[in-house]
Amino acid sequence: MEAPMYAKKYSERPTNPKELIKWKNEKKARKRKLKEEKLLAQMKKKKEEEQAEETQNIKLVEEEQTQKTKGRPYTVSIAVPGSILDNALTPELRTYLAGQIARAAAVFNVDEIIVFDESGYTEKSTDGEFKGIGKHGHGNVQLARILQYLECPQYLRKVFFPQHKDLQYAGLLNPLYCPHHMRAEEQTPYREGVVLNKPPKEGRGSFVNVGLLKDCQIDKHLKAGLRVTVKMDNSTWDRKNVKGVVVPPSQPRTHQGLYWGYTVRLANSLGTVFEECPYKEMYDLTIGTSDTGKSVDQFEAPTKEFRHMLIVFGGMHGLSASLECDETLDMDDPSLLFQHYLNTCPGQGSSTIRTEEAILITMSALRQKLFSRPKANDDT
Repeated sequence: MEAPMYAKKYSERPTNPKELIKWKNEKKARKRKLKEEKLLAQMKKKKEEEQAEETQNIKLVEEEQTQKTKGRPYTVSIAVPGSILDNALTPELRTYLAGQIARAAAVFNVDEIIVFDESGYTEKSTDGEFKGIGKHGHGNVQLARILQYLECPQYLRKVFFPQHKDLQYAGLLNPLYCPHHMRAEEQTPYREGVVLNKPPKEGRGSFVNVGLLKDCQIDKHLKAGLRVTVKMDNSTWDRKNVKGVVVPPSQPRTHQGLYWGYTVRLANSLGTVFEECPYKEMYDLTIGTSDTGKSVDQFEAPTKEFRHMLIVFGGMHGLSASLECDETLDMDDPSLLFQHYLNTCPGQGSSTIRTEEAILITMSALRQKLFSRPKANDDT
């Protein structure tokens, strides 16, 4: 029968004093060597981990830079008077007209739509029932509400848009088919969602409905009912709850160049269109449209790269009528409000161009001059 290991080691121990000293020294040397080898292995492993982490960081930075070069750093805003709905003869036509504005904005990647009141007395919110300023003011609120409704992904509309008379004929509206209006089976880098009233475990983030057949758990605990933009972790697609990270709504645009819908803002006058600009840098390229403006054919794109562009459209009587109703603006010539005052359809065959037509004409005319050029590298 083979002796145990400890017995072997003990039997190898010399009995001669000189040999015993030598044996002990060799044993110490072996232990020292093993310790050094273990330490070297640990150092090598640590170095490999540091190199892997550094490589990963470099890769992340490169991906970030690549995403930024793929992204769109500038924004496009348009302003229209809500009074354009007042010219529609029936509720169905009012609804359809608002849908045309939304479609035009989506086609040309508009990031912000400002609905301004030519009379100067509109509400600043679309919440609740509208009570107050009669037929003309109601056009502003109804237009804003329909624009918001169309921009919202279909799976979130029941949450954010209860039944309302302004949306009575929403079934007539053509869908926008924007990148953030997606089906449940689509794997995409981002999704829009609403925070659910579903308590997570302690230390975990909230649950969000992002239009999937299962909930998404985010990295933060947020108030229920908030609309959020979520960067999806599609590696967790097959799990019970897919994971995601809450990001700014502008990130799909700035990082990957995705069109992510528009925001809607109500302005109580033409002047507040400029004054209440949501961007810190304000609008650095402003364009007014009128049949009395300079021909768009003679317009040369500014050499300076813009970050936030604003294009303002007038109503039935043009921007001059909007200016006359604004007591805060001390001027008579609307062209003084803008850096460029353009006639985007010179030689028109009709005596009037409707606002919904003017948006399509103007954005088409400016597309090659402005939107095909590289813009300022800014994430705002």
